[in-house]
Amino acid sequence: MSEVDHQRRSLAKVQSVPGGNLSAPSEGYCQCPDCKRFYREHDRLIREYPTLRHQQELIWTSLQSFRTLAVRVLKELQEEEAKAVGLEDSASANEGMGKKHAIIAELENINAYLFSVEALLERIFTTRLPDSVESKFREVAGELAPDPLNSDRLRLNRLLHKTLDLAECDNNQDTSQT
Repeated sequence: MSEVDHQRRSLAKVQSVPGGNLSAPSEGYCQCPDCKRFYREHDRLIREYPTLRHQQELIWTSLQSFRTLAVRVLKELQEEEAKAVGLEDSASANEGMGKKHAIIAELENINAYLFSVEALLERIFTTRLPDSVESKFREVAGELAPDPLNSDRLRLNRLLHKTLDLAECDNNQDTSQT
């Protein structure tokens, strides 16, 4: 399973739980380093971009940076391939060129997909919501991804970490008297 598929499944679990907070997922969620990093990043983006307008700008910027990078790499690989075609004739060079050509084709596909996503997103960007709905976005963002450095949350975390879990209390009972 790819890292992206793994993260999608983890995100789907959290989204299915009302008020699911990714930065502190329960035991049922994947705790691998990649997923933990994903949870933190997901929550950070909700905290830092808590309105529909912010999310629209964020996704547009992210998409454009991805396209810029993909187009630049594609262009450089195409230039390298064009130079190499004139220089080499051996069978092993042709095999290497075949692999490079396949990579270039994949990058061209990625760029086409990104262009399609861009076209779809243009419809989202025409949507404008009233300020009351933008305020609701902010409120929900605070519930979904509370600030981990909030003083009340830090105090609560300290209290929770000092208190034994009920399961631990049951396991630590004095059994010498039985």
